[in-house]
Amino acid sequence: MKTILITAYAVNPYKGSEEGTGWNLICQAASISRVIAVTRKNNRQDIERYISEQGSHSSLWEQIDFRYFDLPKWMIRWKKGPLLSALYFYMWQFFVACWLKRKKLSFDIAHSLNFHSNWTPSFLWMLGKPFVWGPVGNHPLISSQYIKGVYGWGAWCKDRCLWILKCMFWYTDPFLYICRKKAKKVFCVNTQSIAKLRLPAHKAVFMPAVASELPDLTTPKGTDSFTILSAARFVPLKGFDLTIRAFAKFYHALDPAGKSRARLLLIGTGPCKALLHRIIKEENIAIAASIVAWKPRKEVIALFRQSSAFLFPSHEGAGMVVAEALSYQLPVLCLDNYGPGEYVHPESQLRVRQGNYQDTVDELAAKLSRLYHDQAFYQQEQTLAGIRYQELFRWDIKGELMEQVYNEIAPAATKSNIQSVITVSTYEEKTHTGITPAQ
Repeated sequence: MKTILITAYAVNPYKGSEEGTGWNLICQAASISRVIAVTRKNNRQDIERYISEQGSHSSLWEQIDFRYFDLPKWMIRWKKGPLLSALYFYMWQFFVACWLKRKKLSFDIAHSLNFHSNWTPSFLWMLGKPFVWGPVGNHPLISSQYIKGVYGWGAWCKDRCLWILKCMFWYTDPFLYICRKKAKKVFCVNTQSIAKLRLPAHKAVFMPAVASELPDLTTPKGTDSFTILSAARFVPLKGFDLTIRAFAKFYHALDPAGKSRARLLLIGTGPCKALLHRIIKEENIAIAASIVAWKPRKEVIALFRQSSAFLFPSHEGAGMVVAEALSYQLPVLCLDNYGPGEYVHPESQLRVRQGNYQDTVDELAAKLSRLYHDQAFYQQEQTLAGIRYQELFRWDIKGELMEQVYNEIAPAATKSNIQSVITVSTYEEKTHTGITPAQ
């Protein structure tokens, strides 16, 4: 059995997004191999609490040796804001590799798991073992027509400055060049990431970082409403302005009976919340549109289960909520881009090309109208959503893909690796989770 050394900056079994991805992919790796999982100290309490709640006798936990590393506390204190947080992450990646190199651990493969930024390099190649990077990716540049007229020049400049910063790393950072050159395989969350990293075909593996647990689909959907759902943080990247305006055009074209059934539900919070309320008022759909704050997961699941479609014209390069929506067989309306546009089924007719702002709104509204009026079309898209979830967005599917990659780059573990006893210490003092392969 192989031993996989995994570094994961963010790991939390109680959260979604980056933290949830880190946890689930570590568990998938542990289902096929022994795992040494190195993460930050602030993740330790939740990891140990979850394992305690689930029962330490589980054979899965016996496969994982959690370890914790952080930079000195004075460096953690200045980790504020996106730019300094990115710098801290960069330094954490470097020093965790130096720390591990001194420990001279015995393992077969080094895997740098997350954060999912493809413009900040991993340094695990320094350990001299087959190195896997990712899943990594990037958000595409937001087209000007979708940001300037709605969110203003400030948002446009911020998006452009961030893009310039990414380009500086992609094209000038020597450590990023070494990272992608040394990596045997790179898991990429979208095809743009493959292009920006200039990866040869034999290194790139398409694997969205997002996934969802298999839901309970036994509860029938209600038939008294046609509820359009969208959930995310209220920021320009997510395109909620398009969501509201497309629903408004669809809604105002309905007859009175249709209007009584149609609902738009936005779940989330963020700096653009007041703007979204204003757009709802301007579009005269306050009677049909609601904005609610994030709810406990059980309540959010209930909303997914009772919704009719998921409207998500986001400009991002991924989309955790897309996987969630597909798991409930919700047709997903989105832009034809490098994020949600690549995540929905290739045969789906619910992608809308990017172009003129009003044309985008009109096309999204037309797709909503067809879903509402054409039952055969709705059922076809519902079926495609279920198929796409089963083939791409289950955690075990990602585990199988990871196993294939591990077997390809390290076909057999050495005897010394199988029999090794792992002992490591933290950055400043010896520490241990109490959960080792020996227990």
